[in-house]
Amino acid sequence: MIRMENYLHEFLRVFFANGRLIKRVFLIFAVLTLLVPVVFKQNFDINAEVIVQSKKLSQSDANTALTTDSDKFVPPSLADMETESNILRSPTLIRGTIDELRQAGQFSYASGLLDTLLFEPLQRYLFGPLHEHVINPLRRAVGLEVDPPRDTTLDAWTARAAKDLKVDTLPGSNVISVVYRSSDPAQGTRFVQHLLNNYLKSRQELQSTDLPQSFYEQKKLQYQTRLDDLEGQRQKLLDVAGAAAPKEEITFRLNAINTEEQALNQYRDRALEAQNWLTYLNASLELAKKAGLTDYTFPFSFANTVDNVAYEDREIKQLGERLSDQVSRYGDTAQAFQSGSQPMQQQREAIARTRAQFLRVVSNRIRERSNDLAVLNSVIAQKTARIDEYKARVRQLQETDSKLSQVDTEVDALHKAFFTYTQRFEESRGERLIDGALSNARILSEPVEPTEAAFPRPGVVIPLGLLTGLLLAIALGYVREFFDHRFKTPAQIPQHLGIPVLMIINAVEEKEVNPYKRWSWPWMLRWVRE
Repeated sequence: MIRMENYLHEFLRVFFANGRLIKRVFLIFAVLTLLVPVVFKQNFDINAEVIVQSKKLSQSDANTALTTDSDKFVPPSLADMETESNILRSPTLIRGTIDELRQAGQFSYASGLLDTLLFEPLQRYLFGPLHEHVINPLRRAVGLEVDPPRDTTLDAWTARAAKDLKVDTLPGSNVISVVYRSSDPAQGTRFVQHLLNNYLKSRQELQSTDLPQSFYEQKKLQYQTRLDDLEGQRQKLLDVAGAAAPKEEITFRLNAINTEEQALNQYRDRALEAQNWLTYLNASLELAKKAGLTDYTFPFSFANTVDNVAYEDREIKQLGERLSDQVSRYGDTAQAFQSGSQPMQQQREAIARTRAQFLRVVSNRIRERSNDLAVLNSVIAQKTARIDEYKARVRQLQETDSKLSQVDTEVDALHKAFFTYTQRFEESRGERLIDGALSNARILSEPVEPTEAAFPRPGVVIPLGLLTGLLLAIALGYVREFFDHRFKTPAQIPQHLGIPVLMIINAVEEKEVNPYKRWSWPWMLRWVRE
């Protein structure tokens, strides 16, 4: 038959057999747990975050030129993030921040109970009487220099702040977490804020490529002198060309050339037409002079056209009609009279006079047309000369505009360089160091004064302390039971000695009753001692 062990019975036996030890150990831990929130000072965690966007690399020699693209940015690596973390936790940065706040009367460490009772007296003794009466005389005896008395408060505060400050890079990101534990939340918030500001200043100083101020002053004078020379060249070109705005005048001249060329083409067409008509009229006049007595017609009416309306020449029309009538009457008279008769002679003389008068009028009209053609030719010559003058002016203005464009290009380049100078000069004066505008590091979250202490937390410390005390007390009870080799039950005798049990005599002790009132202090003290 297999014997089954009752583990619950064994646990309860051990628990009640060592009840006094378990009870006292648990009570000791319970008291210590309750004293933790009272004895230990409250500590607050001040959190802040810094983001590193990219790494700034200088691509040019800052002592030779000022260029707008002198800085390049590359993504930060793990080594860069570790470097930024080291800058944040550097003792120099922490010491400088504490010194600033200390001089402003905004930073101090309150001494704890252990510091007041042990460390501070020991420190005063080591750096006081012991240093003065023991160490310094020994150094003088062996010929060494004596250490002067110094204040180590700032060193101690720096070491303590560095211990309370935790700077870590968040995994898989370019964000640095800053956590500072302080017993004074307002002072801790000020410290973290000043620490981040000093960090941005140090980052700015590390990345800045400032030049000496004399270099900037020299560059400024060079830019001003060069700008004055270029503006003088520009004004000289405008004075030589006699123009205030060459581009606008070129446009105006080109429009004038276009208008004059259109009018010139019209005048040339009219001159060509007038020249052809004049040639035709001269030929017709010569034929008319050679014509016979009865050839009275002329192949042109000398009509004037004004606004597309033709106006006939009355004088020529009247002379032509009268000549036609005389020739008609002469034909009728020739049928009745002989050619040598007096009426025939009179009509021939009349026809000759009218014909001569008609030809003189025609000659006058032809001379008028010759004069008109001469006027047209003079107008054509004048417009041609004017167009040539406009074209010569346009060429001059175009040359001037080309030279002005070159000057403007140099002026624009000078202005850009001057703007770069101004920007870098302002950077060198440190006007943009506080906000970190030129740095690749930014404050992602500002420190906020906490309202709840990070340690100790009674709601967490007391339950965990009581549970830990109970488990430790039970464990000590089992350890005591393990090293206690006395027989406590009859079943242990045959198990260990191999002999049977014949009789059991129980020695029962009567348990004393606690005579005090339940839950009073004497009752509790009696219950703890039992």
